[in-house]
Amino acid sequence: MNYRHAFHAGNFADVAKHLIVTRIVEYLKLKDAAFRVIDTHAGIGRYDLTGDEAKRSPEWQEGIQKLFNKGLPDAAKALAQPYLDVVHGENRKGNALVAYPGSPLLVRRLMRPQDRLSAIELHPKDAETLGGLFAGDIQVRVIELDGYLALGAHVPPKEKRGLVLVDPPFEEAGEFERMVEGLVKAHKRWPGGTYALWYPVKEPREVNAFIADLKATGIGKILRAELTIAAPAVPSRLYGTGMIIVNPPFVLEDELKVLLPALAKLLADDGKGGYRLEWLRGE
Repeated sequence: MNYRHAFHAGNFADVAKHLIVTRIVEYLKLKDAAFRVIDTHAGIGRYDLTGDEAKRSPEWQEGIQKLFNKGLPDAAKALAQPYLDVVHGENRKGNALVAYPGSPLLVRRLMRPQDRLSAIELHPKDAETLGGLFAGDIQVRVIELDGYLALGAHVPPKEKRGLVLVDPPFEEAGEFERMVEGLVKAHKRWPGGTYALWYPVKEPREVNAFIADLKATGIGKILRAELTIAAPAVPSRLYGTGMIIVNPPFVLEDELKVLLPALAKLLADDGKGGYRLEWLRGE
């Protein structure tokens, strides 16, 4: 499948993915020491919800728009508030949603003065756009590079604390295998880092093979979080979103036990939503 960010910005998968990223970053901020976020497939940073791509595929109306219109129960809303504040901040002109922050902009808005972001993007035009967004920002480094190469060249960061977000567009075959290979390579260099790997839930056989490959790596502390908004269909379509978190914050499992059921109820088609939260490997 082709999952170029511009066509899907703000959809249900982005909402779930970015809430998980937010909770990880908020945990990292509990210590005064600086951290670094390495975003391997950063995209352009900010997405115009009134632009051609969003009009051709207005998935944000079933994602962030639903979240804004209907809201979450109190416990889930409290966990989501930092994320919601960032999205509101990108839409200051009234209540209408006109823009959505991608992962690098979301992270940048959450960071403190001592923290750093490495935003990596392979597409030359997208990398140029991303560079313009962060022009003059000394806390952000934008790099035009294959994000998988960064899993070897850019870890461990000098801060020795942080998150590696791997969120590929799934434009080419073999993306699941590349994620596993990249994780193994990075984990050998930085076993104490937190890694978050996003994947689409569309073809159950591909997801099952991916999960089996992750288990076979022998890497410990792997948490699997999935949100589904519909039943599997033939022909196949995107019906869920998943995140693999290696070395997750110890509070994240409990936080997701609050967030995922609330999102499943809010974002699902005709009440057919569900979620999965399980450890592939513990200690």
